[in-house]
Amino acid sequence: MAALVLATARRLLLRGSGSWRRSRLRSGAPARRGFSSGSAYPRVPLSSPLPGVPEPVFATVDGQEKFETKVTTLENGLRVASQNKFGQFCTVGVLINSGSRYEAKYLSGIAHFLEKLAFSSTDRFDSKDEILLTLEKHGGICDCQTSRDTTMYAVSADSKGLDTVVGLLADVVLHPRLTDEEIDMTRMAVQFELEDLNMRPDPEPLLTEMIHEAAYQENTVGLHRFCPTENIGKIDREVLHSYLRNYYTPDRMVLAGVGVEHEHLVECARKHLQGTRPAWGCAKAVDVDRSVAQYTGGMVKLERDMSNVSLGPAPFPELTHIMIGLESCSFLEEDFIPFAVLNMMMGGGGSFSAGGPGKGMFTRLYLNVLNRHHWMYNATSYHHSYEDTGLLCVHASADPRQVREMVEILTKEFILMAGTVDVAELERAKTQLMSMLMMNLESRPVIFEDVGRQVLATRSRKLPHELCALIPESGPSGVESAARPWTPGAVPWP
Repeated sequence: MAALVLATARRLLLRGSGSWRRSRLRSGAPARRGFSSGSAYPRVPLSSPLPGVPEPVFATVDGQEKFETKVTTLENGLRVASQNKFGQFCTVGVLINSGSRYEAKYLSGIAHFLEKLAFSSTDRFDSKDEILLTLEKHGGICDCQTSRDTTMYAVSADSKGLDTVVGLLADVVLHPRLTDEEIDMTRMAVQFELEDLNMRPDPEPLLTEMIHEAAYQENTVGLHRFCPTENIGKIDREVLHSYLRNYYTPDRMVLAGVGVEHEHLVECARKHLQGTRPAWGCAKAVDVDRSVAQYTGGMVKLERDMSNVSLGPAPFPELTHIMIGLESCSFLEEDFIPFAVLNMMMGGGGSFSAGGPGKGMFTRLYLNVLNRHHWMYNATSYHHSYEDTGLLCVHASADPRQVREMVEILTKEFILMAGTVDVAELERAKTQLMSMLMMNLESRPVIFEDVGRQVLATRSRKLPHELCALIPESGPSGVESAARPWTPGAVPWP
């Protein structure tokens, strides 16, 4: 039947094309269509510019890459860093040395509140809607993120609106109104986020919080990143202003921009961020926490009933999640690159992640854990690094009846880290690390964050090709020595 239909269609097509050809010949029209290469058109080679078309402008590179990060320090201590990048849009933001690690003398949760209050009403803008409408005129979007040691306010917009964007950022950072209505709305948002965190089937954010709490008990990066429930009603305008007075100072800030001219950015910084009086006054900071992280070790447990999280024909399986972590190094130390290579070498993921069980059959956690133990749902390596410390962790999930065996398997992998490293797996991890680094830096917002964080921590920036030159130097001895301080006795047993 299919062959008959195909043959009929072919006859109709040939019949139609024949009648069309006959009608074209009868009307005297040319049987052959003239193309640009025909005699009716001038023979212009593709290598010559077309008449009347403006000459194109291409991005060029002179000698060494023109991607060096320029840094200027203003009279008030504010650092201005820029990275030139070809394109119509730019990403500009203010990064501040503040976060949950500096809340030892305050109610914990202030940084969490400030993240939710960002881009609300200011002295110049009566509401968040007015800020968004101003950004919309320049095709802009905004965001605020806080971590344990950094607060980041960022805007992506058309480069022509740079002065407006920097002025808006200065207003958002230094002149927030923090009205009672906004604080009440933030309390509701924080409460909702905490409830969502506890109900979420994916426990990774909560486990990361708990591993820091166990590793650095009641100091610096071990302090709560999320606002505890009991503090939601206690944080008010006076508490926020007290914190802002000590940590939102020019010497702790970096104005970073990608896709902008450096001199123009410096000019905007002088105009909007220098000599301005913030909303909390100009009193000198007196309560700045300069504590160095103290690794203590420990164990944190949390029991939850997840039976009502995913109801239906395929309910979420009952699992026990553990995260084992040991101290590594800060991103300022020489061992930082070997630790990054070691993290890539461990790798891991979910047993049924995107791509199926055959994905990622080369990293150690896949080869030694997921492939050999079918009952393991997940085994993933993470590396958290800060200015004065670091944490290498492995997150794993399995049935509650196999917790002890799961801990034993992960402990064995930690011990094997300090053993002999195969040359092939080491080279593979280095290549993967360089590939991930370069692929991530294809994105303008990622470049902006990299510029801002490096300049905030070191007052300069290492370029991608400099980092890629350091990665091959991490030989087997470097990776092995990075793992050597760890002892199996440090692992908590359930």
